[in-house]
Amino acid sequence: MVTAPPASGPVPQPFLHDLVSCVKAPTVALSGADGQLRAAGAQGVLSHDRRVLSELRVDVDGHEPEPAGHGLRGAGHAHFTGIVRHLGDPGADPTVRLERQRFARADGIAERLELVNNARVPIVATVRLHVAADFAAADAIKQDGAQHGGRPPLDADAPGAAGAVAWDGGELRTTLTAPGATVDVHDAGAVLSWNVDLPPRSSWTADIDVTAAFAAGPPPNAFSPADDIGWDAVAVSGRSDLARLTARSVDDLAALALADPLAPADPFFAAGSPWFFTLFGRDSLWAARFTLPLGTGPARGTLRTLARRQGRRHDPDTAEAPGKILHEVRIPAAGSWLPPVYFGTVDATALWVCLLHDAWRWGLDVGDLLDPLDAALRWLTEEADPDGDGFLEYVDTSGRGLANQGWKDSGDSIQFPDGTIAEAPIVLSEAQAYAHEAALAGAALLDAFRRPGSGALRDWATALRERFAATFWVSDEKGRFPAIALDGAKRPVDTVTSNLGHLLGTGLLGPDEAAVVADRLGRPDLDAGYGLRTMSADAAGFNPLGYHAGSIWPHDTAIAVRGLAADGFAGVAASLAGGLLRVAPDFGYRLPELFAGTDARAGEPVLAYPAACRPQAWSAATVIALLQAALGLTADVPAGTLRVAPDPAFADWFPLRVEGLRVAGHPLAVSVDAAGRADVRTSAPLTVTTT
Repeated sequence: MVTAPPASGPVPQPFLHDLVSCVKAPTVALSGADGQLRAAGAQGVLSHDRRVLSELRVDVDGHEPEPAGHGLRGAGHAHFTGIVRHLGDPGADPTVRLERQRFARADGIAERLELVNNARVPIVATVRLHVAADFAAADAIKQDGAQHGGRPPLDADAPGAAGAVAWDGGELRTTLTAPGATVDVHDAGAVLSWNVDLPPRSSWTADIDVTAAFAAGPPPNAFSPADDIGWDAVAVSGRSDLARLTARSVDDLAALALADPLAPADPFFAAGSPWFFTLFGRDSLWAARFTLPLGTGPARGTLRTLARRQGRRHDPDTAEAPGKILHEVRIPAAGSWLPPVYFGTVDATALWVCLLHDAWRWGLDVGDLLDPLDAALRWLTEEADPDGDGFLEYVDTSGRGLANQGWKDSGDSIQFPDGTIAEAPIVLSEAQAYAHEAALAGAALLDAFRRPGSGALRDWATALRERFAATFWVSDEKGRFPAIALDGAKRPVDTVTSNLGHLLGTGLLGPDEAAVVADRLGRPDLDAGYGLRTMSADAAGFNPLGYHAGSIWPHDTAIAVRGLAADGFAGVAASLAGGLLRVAPDFGYRLPELFAGTDARAGEPVLAYPAACRPQAWSAATVIALLQAALGLTADVPAGTLRVAPDPAFADWFPLRVEGLRVAGHPLAVSVDAAGRADVRTSAPLTVTTT
């Protein structure tokens, strides 16, 4: 996801993977491993795309505690321990420590400080809390990593309580309360202090509350926290890495859930922390699609929230068109260079239709979404092909939008093998695949609900498939493969990329074509051993740390895995899925948005991408897609069937038990023994097959 124009030269980037992240959308607290929030890089408390607190730093008698350990207790709960060496028994092991508990909330954070005296002597100390706020925009922090001047606090007595201080950030106001503290306000912030007198073997605590609130009510496009996404507790047993990855990911997804203020019962997943606490068409749709086996609540909320904002008119400035599904929504004053409601995406409309169909098969009542379905299908088949050549294409006519409007939306993502950037209009390969799948899915829904038009949709899909086969296939020294795109002159952009994986499972490819694509995906230039590279290592433009030019995106790997499994190439799917499991411990089982496409087979280390979101919705959802592929789990509730068909290619994943799944609103648990035999437990009135 690109949310700022390309920089003219190298700029410093915040290394988010080095920070401890406590999340409850739309708020995140980012600190060092010592628990301190310093006025440095991306650190601070961000809420509604603003840094509402830029410093929250503790010292004891002027000495910062020495970090001794930290850990995440949940998506929004962190614990830090620091040693206070200058206090306690002289010449002995450390006997005084500072414990720090942090809890993220939707409207801010709560923190508890505990000074613990294990010494045999009493201690007297002054605990000080240094605080500041700068209200820097998230985009500005991400783009330059620079510090912004802090705003002077308001009168310390303004909140009406001792031990309180507040800042006016325009639309947002930050209030910090620390009962019992003395407040000293200065131009750059404030210092709150407590004088502590501790007997031996005792402790002292202080509670701090930071709240960010809109001064005059929520502005347009501000979303609310979601209270319930309708999932059961999810538990995986059998493989500890899968269990840990699933537990962390499901917790992170719950923390990323937002709701439409127009319909608070409609949850969806914010795209990612800290840069994308908002609705994204493509990201929210894929995350909901991956997690359908956990329940259809987020799918329902995502579909309805997007349908309420579906395009109704033609607007070149925002790329809106009737029936089109949007790309992203932003608070108008949050600093984004794109319009607050922006439709510059070629694929979200097709993905909306695909999610609608898949959610229906998992048991969602979609009867209230049939009119938006008709509008989306009209955009796909009538509006998305402005030059009439039969392909979906995009071009930014405003000069202020995204140059690339597929999931690889950076400016250099569509390039020829020699590194030359393709010129617009661009015809993306995977956009055709999604459209083909959406046409067939739409036809199935129209038939099921006795609405007209299914025959024309199937004919349209057949013609698209034939055009794709005649136009996109190219060759290199390793054989044939589909190009990533056609450029403005309709020339195939013949670079081998991960986009190949998005073609599988959509019906766009014939069996022989799918076999060729599966073979290319399994080769070491794409399969790095840590997941799927976005670009072949053989391409001139390959860069393992290139945003879309060689890095690994977990969701991209998961899309390939689910397509490979659907089309019968479980061996390649298992290899790619195993790569993500291999790398998960390096990221504390919290897979980032992307990481470097280094070579596991060559023993190259795992490298983080500096500004990658973590947690990020479709990365967190990835593990559910991997589990579904391994289990061979498919549902067709309208037909009354549920199928579990574990593939021997995933043999090292078994024995495996997954509890907390749901189908048609009923609990579902699936077990697979070491021999690959499945056992399914559900109260849903479905015919279950385990072959």
